Amino acid sequence: MRSAIYHSFGKPSEVLNIEDTPTLQPNAHEVRIKTLLSPIHNHDLITIQGQYGDKPDLPAIGGSEALGIIDAIGDEVEGLTVGQRVVTASVKNTWAEYFIAFSNMVFAVPDILEDEIASQLIAMPLSALMLLEFMALQSGQWAILNAANGAVGKSFAMLAAARGIHTISLVRRAEAVQELSDLGIKHVIDTSKSDWIDQVRDITGDSQISAAADSLGGSDSNDLLTLLGSGGTLVSFGAMTGGAMVLNPSSLIFKEAVVKGFWGSKTSREMDSINKRRLIKELVERAIHKQLTLPVGAIYSLEDIKQAVSGEVQQGKKGKVLLKV
Repeated sequence: MRSAIYHSFGKPSEVLNIEDTPTLQPNAHEVRIKTLLSPIHNHDLITIQGQYGDKPDLPAIGGSEALGIIDAIGDEVEGLTVGQRVVTASVKNTWAEYFIAFSNMVFAVPDILEDEIASQLIAMPLSALMLLEFMALQSGQWAILNAANGAVGKSFAMLAAARGIHTISLVRRAEAVQELSDLGIKHVIDTSKSDWIDQVRDITGDSQISAAADSLGGSDSNDLLTLLGSGGTLVSFGAMTGGAMVLNPSSLIFKEAVVKGFWGSKTSREMDSINKRRLIKELVERAIHKQLTLPVGAIYSLEDIKQAVSGEVQQGKKGKVLLKV
């Protein structure tokens, strides 16, 4: 089968190549899936660079989420059949014609859901939904997040709104404000404006912000802590600035704030199947009823993998880049 494979860690556009690799047979509790579409996530690229928490053995095939058709089933698999259209995430080797997945990580999707939506339904939206539940947010409460124009940030705002939770989405450019507003996301703030903190306080009024999600680190973490209400939770979700979180101990102490780390991939892998199916059912329903929109930036064939993962394509995208296999 054709696969996008790398033999060493490095720049994705340089180390990835299309090669023929063996088509594997599913073992017990596994299924083999013929890939239709597979998204290119930031964590996929970081993995190829050798900088992610989970380092694969080399050589390795890229990709961690896909939409496909079940092609073969191993022993002791229940509830799945050959020919089913399914989605899966937190898996490996999806940038190939076929890949193997544990059956408890595979979920059938209704025909009404478009391929482009279904193919990216799990990883980022599920992370956003798990983050909402991790924060223990209830209808009517407020949450704030930075780097909100990323895939998780967009999904977080839309899924929160569908649950009646208010959000404030922080971005760094006026163009990003427009991008999120075009998706129907409310309360988007450009932090390049000198009065952005005042804008946040004008929006929330007398209400307290119960939780904050930090994807940046550095001094941006302290900005969120400053806006957090008494007894609020600050969740570290990423460190895009590359710097350590900088927090004012006085704010931390007198607000009695709680700081937690959240790793979506690990949470997804360890979540029991009943809970995961509950969340995925919600994602499917939100997508069908247009409460969750997942933009597509571009679709590339597997053979064009080097271009698809290039900085030119990834940095200028306004939606998820997908691989068609």
